[in-house]
Amino acid sequence: MLCNASLRSIGVRVGNIGQIRDFGRNLNLQLRNSLSLSRDFRSTLRMMVDNGSNSEPGAVVDVLPEKEKVDDGGYVNGGLKSEDGRLSCGYSSFRGKRATMEDCYDVKMSKIDGQTVCMFGIFDGHGGSRAAEYLKEHLFENLLKHPQFMTDTKSAISEIYKKTDMDFLDSERNTYRDDGSTASTAVLVGNQLYVANVGDSRAVISKEGLAIPLSDDHKPNRTDERKRIESAGGVVMWAGTWRVGGVLAMSRAFGNRLLKQFVVAEPEIQEQKIDSEFEFLLLASDGLWDVVPNEDAVSLASTEEDPEAAARKLTETAFSRGSADNITCIVVRFHHDKAETHSAQD
Repeated sequence: MLCNASLRSIGVRVGNIGQIRDFGRNLNLQLRNSLSLSRDFRSTLRMMVDNGSNSEPGAVVDVLPEKEKVDDGGYVNGGLKSEDGRLSCGYSSFRGKRATMEDCYDVKMSKIDGQTVCMFGIFDGHGGSRAAEYLKEHLFENLLKHPQFMTDTKSAISEIYKKTDMDFLDSERNTYRDDGSTASTAVLVGNQLYVANVGDSRAVISKEGLAIPLSDDHKPNRTDERKRIESAGGVVMWAGTWRVGGVLAMSRAFGNRLLKQFVVAEPEIQEQKIDSEFEFLLLASDGLWDVVPNEDAVSLASTEEDPEAAARKLTETAFSRGSADNITCIVVRFHHDKAETHSAQD
């Protein structure tokens, strides 16, 4: 996602040509350092373990993953089911043609004050894996601690996205790294779904076989994003693809300290009530979406009843179609017959 060849051309209104050259040299040096300090991908599905902290909005009951495995081909796969049987989830993650793995993912299923809460996240790092790893470790935990999480979920998500970004930047202030990451998350509280997005990972839901996007990729050439960046004093230029300052191929991200004035972590959030018309939800990094259109993804996933098999099929398809990126996918299938049975018992 970074274009090293064009670092010197970054356009920031700093007052004079000498300052622009100095800014470009410093940015080039720090981004090269960040690339050389990439950490190995830790692909373990980490479920929340709660000890009843007073800062939590209610009691949390963990639902542990059913299985997780790494096969000989390097694919990480796994799946789990909610305690009430209303949904099942599968995931698949693959390094692909990249030298390092910078994708991370997180799944949490809990009960808060008797209400089922499910969280799913895809975090696609760039310039290193540290930002994506930080989001996996902290984003959902921070959200669960927000005092208005259950009463005003949408506002809580927006606040926690921005707070977690600031926390990450603060944690990295004494390093030479300048990692960044996307975040595409889905939070299901009862039957209410909140999809939040920063960057170019994407969420798509299947409704009666139709692919409905629940996020809009944050690309620098998106009209509203370009206007926002230029109003803040930045530029969008072509360097193999449209990039902020000729460097970053997305207009919003966590991290990216040197471009933070322009590359914000404020999420766009869509809200959807899940009913019997919705079959499943897909979250994936752009390693999938670069080569698999929304409609194809829904069509492929619908051929597999098991969401883990569906996620694996999507990652394999993306790789076979020539994806040059890391590929990570989560498939969440809704079981409405179980929901109806559960409601009748209540």
